[in-house]
Amino acid sequence: MKIIVTGGAGFIGSNTAKRFLEKGAKVVVFDNLSRRGAAENLKWLETIGGDLNFVKGDIRNFHSLRALLERHADVNYIIHLAGQVAVTTSVVNPREDFEVNAVGTFNVLEAVRSQGIKPLVLESSTNKVYGGMENVRVIEKTDGYAYQDFPQGIPESMNLDFHSPYGCSKGAADQYMHDYYRIYGIPTVVLRQSCIYGYRQFGIEDQGWVAWFLIAAVLGKPITIYGSGKQVRDVLFIEDLVDLYEICYDKKDLCAGKIYNVGGGPKFTLSVWHQFGLMIEKLLDRKLKVQYSDWRPGDQKIYVSDIRRICNELGWTPGVSPEKGISLLYGWILENKEMLRSLF
Repeated sequence: MKIIVTGGAGFIGSNTAKRFLEKGAKVVVFDNLSRRGAAENLKWLETIGGDLNFVKGDIRNFHSLRALLERHADVNYIIHLAGQVAVTTSVVNPREDFEVNAVGTFNVLEAVRSQGIKPLVLESSTNKVYGGMENVRVIEKTDGYAYQDFPQGIPESMNLDFHSPYGCSKGAADQYMHDYYRIYGIPTVVLRQSCIYGYRQFGIEDQGWVAWFLIAAVLGKPITIYGSGKQVRDVLFIEDLVDLYEICYDKKDLCAGKIYNVGGGPKFTLSVWHQFGLMIEKLLDRKLKVQYSDWRPGDQKIYVSDIRRICNELGWTPGVSPEKGISLLYGWILENKEMLRSLF
């Protein structure tokens, strides 16, 4: 088996590459190494062993992608993870966001089509394609927000509303993936992922908040809470997500052409600070000082994925609770404290 992981030196990408290397697959990592920690992740991957091939390249360059697919036309599975990942960055630089997420994904699909091959292509999409969901009724509770009418979370049938340049670029990529299955028969699967966290996540203030808050707390960095801190997200540990990536390939005949919401679901939720902050303080055994700032564009008071469709159709279920996953991530941060200090 041969897989290509675009963005394979990133957080999700490096964990994915590791899993497939350990399974004996030939793994091609395609990455421009622009993100913080990517070079460190690549060095770590090189210690795993197995058949790893690194290709430095950018998904905005179609010729690089076409050349990649010419060399690896025998690829079975493309996991497309490369992208611009922060709403705030997209607001500051919408053109770059569009070129990376929308054009970059289009380039991946066109590179596949140009070779006349049909590997399974998985797209890492986002819940931001649903926008702010201002018409969804939300209840404010003591430690977080809750849906009034969606106790199981937001289903795939929710109207799309590409709020923020990031939502627009990822939404365009999302729909291109879906349509290339319908028009060209390329087997694609779109996963609209919620909050993913875990090992080797070099979170920053704008993205990757679970890892960022833990890293900042351990390193003594200032922590800013945007909005009320009661924002609620369903959180999914990286190992559960990579399990799903394996299942998608194993059941590609079932998932090809499908779009799924993916996250921890209603059982695995956290409020950004009112619950998560207490967990960090318990781990550190001390109080943390934080500052508050205004809400950011497109920030949802609550987003929880309705994951019943993917659970029922593919037989996948998240297994790592927030308490366990956060404890595991905290342990990894302590073990890699000096490396993280050099990056932050």
